[in-house]
Amino acid sequence: MIDFGYSLTKSNRLDLDAADTSLARELTVQEHSLLLCIGCGTCTAGCTAGQFVPHNPRRMQLMLRYGQTDGLKEQLEHCMVCGKCQMLCPRGVDLRSIWVKLARALQTR
Repeated sequence: MIDFGYSLTKSNRLDLDAADTSLARELTVQEHSLLLCIGCGTCTAGCTAGQFVPHNPRRMQLMLRYGQTDGLKEQLEHCMVCGKCQMLCPRGVDLRSIWVKLARALQTR
């Protein structure tokens, strides 16, 4: 058989019915501005840490929303908590507070 250099990739499909979104619900109760996020990515575009290390605030928010807490701790370790993402957010999401509360919540889990 001829090798054309193509292969099957692992499925990226998420089972949202089975996702544990309890952490997102807890944070939303504590920080209502989390509901304002529209996923525009302005926070990521202006992130200082993201220029030097693999850090993506928008991805963190989506991971939280979809219950993918595995990589969140690693992402939070890269955050400098400088507040630049919050300052740039067009919806006024209090990202700095969310990241601090998320870090605390992940320590207890």
